[in-house]
Amino acid sequence: MAKVIKDSHSSENPKNKYQVLNWSDYNKALVKRGDITIYFSDEAIENWYSDLPNQRGAQPVYSDLCIESLLMFKVVFKLAYRQTQGFAQSLLKLMGVDDLEVPSYSQICRRAKDLNVIPYQIPKSGPIVITIDSTGLKIYGEGEWKVRKHGYSKRRTWRKLHLGVDPETGFIHCHTLTLNSVDDGSQLGDLLDQVETEVTDVCLDGAYDRLDCRDSLIERKINPIIPPRDNAVIWYLNEPDDIPNYPRNVAINRIDEVGKKEWKIETGYHRRSLSETAMFRYKTIHGNKLYSRNTSSQETENDIKIKTLNMMTAIGMPETARIKAV
Repeated sequence: MAKVIKDSHSSENPKNKYQVLNWSDYNKALVKRGDITIYFSDEAIENWYSDLPNQRGAQPVYSDLCIESLLMFKVVFKLAYRQTQGFAQSLLKLMGVDDLEVPSYSQICRRAKDLNVIPYQIPKSGPIVITIDSTGLKIYGEGEWKVRKHGYSKRRTWRKLHLGVDPETGFIHCHTLTLNSVDDGSQLGDLLDQVETEVTDVCLDGAYDRLDCRDSLIERKINPIIPPRDNAVIWYLNEPDDIPNYPRNVAINRIDEVGKKEWKIETGYHRRSLSETAMFRYKTIHGNKLYSRNTSSQETENDIKIKTLNMMTAIGMPETARIKAV
């Protein structure tokens, strides 16, 4: 066998290493994520039953807050619907709240289709930067081993999750769930409409290097940090160089001067990678698969997962610092 010559690029540019500065507090936050009182509050017990006014048709017995709390148990502790019912029954018994009845697993499943999940109230901290990216969530189909061994069939189906993250705090400010055939740029407006805080910059990848996406951000008075595609040309309205201050044209000229790597450092584009970190957290905690089959139930499931992630983020996140190379 011929001797393998290793690429010297990796040794010349070693990967940065980071150290957690608040490990003691972060460790306590990780332990607290398993505290059931976070997902099952006194408010849920007080508003267990529905108080909706009488309407035509059958009236819901249990409140949306009750169903939402049970679905949080299901998501966080990875329970099936029947196990969720039993878990809640035993929990209420241990708490001495025997006068409350637990909805059946079939009721929880039915109510999940039309449940209005109230998003977690993220603390407002002034103007923020948003990083947006997308990832795939599996619905059903073969596993990775079977696909690699025998290929995939038509039943293999995915949904696309679009996330908008604050890189400073880790909170997920906006999200949408679409078919895997939907392009990323079409979701930009819906994502930004969900953000309740003032946004100064938005970091996006090359998939958003489109006229409609850039103009939408400019109309919102948001600075678009989007890398132009390779060999990109200057845009103009009627004749060349008639809009030199257009953000994309400014970026192309600057990249020609200093290179794309230096441009990314100057603009802070690398913050976009933190949206991928949020996706990693999502899949590590909740898995890369949706258990719901109905589209509306999938949206509710995703809303619950996003809300629990933000609740975990509020409990505590690591503070890191880069370790200087020796």
